[in-house]
Amino acid sequence: MKKILLLGASGSIGTQCMDVVSHHRNDFTIIGLSIGYNIAKLKECLALFPEVQRVCVAQEKDCLALRTQYPSIQFSYGEDGLSELCAWSEYDLLVNAVVGFRGLRPTLTAITHDKDVALANKESLVVGGSLIKQALREHQSTLYPIDSEHSAIFQCLRGNEAHAVDRLIITASGGSFRDRTREELAQVSVQDALHHPNWQMGARITIDSATMMNKGFEVIEAHYLFDVPFDRIETLLHRESLIHSMVQFQDDAILAQMGTPDMRLPIQYALYYPERHKIYGSEPLDFKHLSALHFQAMDFDRYPLLRLAYEVGERGGNGGAILNSADEQAVAHFLKGHISFLEIEQVIFEAIAKLPFIAHPSLTDLLDSDAAARHFVDEYVERI
Repeated sequence: MKKILLLGASGSIGTQCMDVVSHHRNDFTIIGLSIGYNIAKLKECLALFPEVQRVCVAQEKDCLALRTQYPSIQFSYGEDGLSELCAWSEYDLLVNAVVGFRGLRPTLTAITHDKDVALANKESLVVGGSLIKQALREHQSTLYPIDSEHSAIFQCLRGNEAHAVDRLIITASGGSFRDRTREELAQVSVQDALHHPNWQMGARITIDSATMMNKGFEVIEAHYLFDVPFDRIETLLHRESLIHSMVQFQDDAILAQMGTPDMRLPIQYALYYPERHKIYGSEPLDFKHLSALHFQAMDFDRYPLLRLAYEVGERGGNGGAILNSADEQAVAHFLKGHISFLEIEQVIFEAIAKLPFIAHPSLTDLLDSDAAARHFVDEYVERI
């Protein structure tokens, strides 16, 4: 019985993780979880998983009220509560499905306490990839990717030597606006941007998919997960989202992982690794009804944030922290109607150009860079 600590239980990945666990209760149990502000959803989770012993929420007032309602459960709150939860000795695997920069500290805390991590929080590696790699070298911990693209690469690499890899090929659907020109993007609405053609995802990642920022983050994440240089990580438009990524080897053989767009597969693969088990609620890919697969070279002029991500990743340092936090803040302003879609790119480029670069940042430096990037974006938005 593998004991799971689930962070971000109310989000898309967290909900699907609980669905996977609920179908494999002989193998997994959720003994701890975190939810931000959705207390109604938390109560549903506690009814579904009465074995939960510890919970972290966002606000102190919710924490105090829940302690009265659930006296047998230990509650904490805030960023310190998340770190305290991840330092807990009783769980076996952390599933980090927290969205954004705030997922970094829990990932580092779990690793430094010799816990394995199933990672859906790509920002952990985008922001603090060097720190996480160092922590993994120093502790008895393993990182399992949950992103569909990185899970696909992880599956394709199994049984092959790392030195035999020639390049990684990360596929991208093209997002909500893949059929629109740059000129047409000037007037798109928030609702237009939130309509992803293939996946059901949270608001921020859906916008990041439309700008291709999310794919840029995945390139940086792949670099740290698989120790492959940036010039050997390729991105490729693939409209159907059926090939989730590919690995080309030195003998020119290419292995691809295919499947319907369903996150339960990479979640379950990470939980069970190295085993495979029956998956519930998912439909297998039926080749009899598959007429064609389409591929297209990536246009970096059409998606300038993807090009920027390669440049930031190559440079390293605190650039990932600035890139991620500027994006988080810019997307939040777009969702509130404060800026246009194309102004997301504009403010992120400005933040990278003008905020101080630190070549070898500490965790404190990354926290400071995060705060500085958010402040920069807020001030920039006020001026435009």
